[in-house]
Amino acid sequence: MTEFSILDDSMEWQKDFERRLRTSYTVAGLAAATVERMLEDARASIGDWTVAEITAAGTRVGYEAVVVTDDNGAFAGRIGDLHVDALHAGRGHEQAARDWAEAWCAQRGARRLDIRLTEPAGELFNGYGVRGQLRARRVSSPPEPLDGVTARPMTPAEYPEWLTSEKAAYVGDIVRAGALSPEEAVRKSDQDFAKLIPEGLATPGNTFLVLEAVGEQIGTGWLKHGHLPEVTYGYSLYIQDQHRGKGYGRAAMAAGEQATLAAGDSTLMFTVWGGNEVAMNLYTSAGYQVIEESRSIDLPRSAA
Repeated sequence: MTEFSILDDSMEWQKDFERRLRTSYTVAGLAAATVERMLEDARASIGDWTVAEITAAGTRVGYEAVVVTDDNGAFAGRIGDLHVDALHAGRGHEQAARDWAEAWCAQRGARRLDIRLTEPAGELFNGYGVRGQLRARRVSSPPEPLDGVTARPMTPAEYPEWLTSEKAAYVGDIVRAGALSPEEAVRKSDQDFAKLIPEGLATPGNTFLVLEAVGEQIGTGWLKHGHLPEVTYGYSLYIQDQHRGKGYGRAAMAAGEQATLAAGDSTLMFTVWGGNEVAMNLYTSAGYQVIEESRSIDLPRSAA
């Protein structure tokens, strides 16, 4: 029988948690400085987590960490960690831990349960919808540009229309992923853009691109340099609908990689929202690894 005991002292768990995160991020190809910054961010988030020791017949078999927070006026739960040691894996402890977390969070008023996976979880969370993936790839040399495609800086005259389009696309991504309602997504979009690019096109550390081919605009790009040590974050690499299916998606990625190297960074990182399988397949084929995958499920879980 799998049992759970809340720990008063979670130091041993934290050491094990950080060790596993470091290994996962390193295997994914992130630079050492990037890994350490991501670990710092992880440490800052675990202060309110409740950590339980998972045991079976008196033997510790793993750990679980959970928390419930107020998310835009509604309670949401999160599984911060769910780990069963390899020696005890595959004996039902993982499913018992998932079920315990769902019950623990629901009892505290959570109507949604999130988890951020950094390691493959098999079928354990198949019932949880994919909300997004953080992907990254080391860029060691300038990519080969696609013939006929050029990237140039966005002009002040082009910026307002781009901003309106980007904010609308961001809202659509959030809603399609099931993360927020349309009204909540609009508020988040307004807040995020105001925070990220308060000076618009002149905001330092950002690159805004226009992609052109066959004499016309085919897409745009927005990248933030130094997002993490040695990391450029691609907020948007967009190809217009009428120009898709022509290989321009790879051209946009090449432009992003060129901008990454030009800024002195060595890794291009971005988020792809759940429900966008076409983009996920493109990024996989281009060598962009999943660093983290966010999933969620409504609580209480449906009997089906």
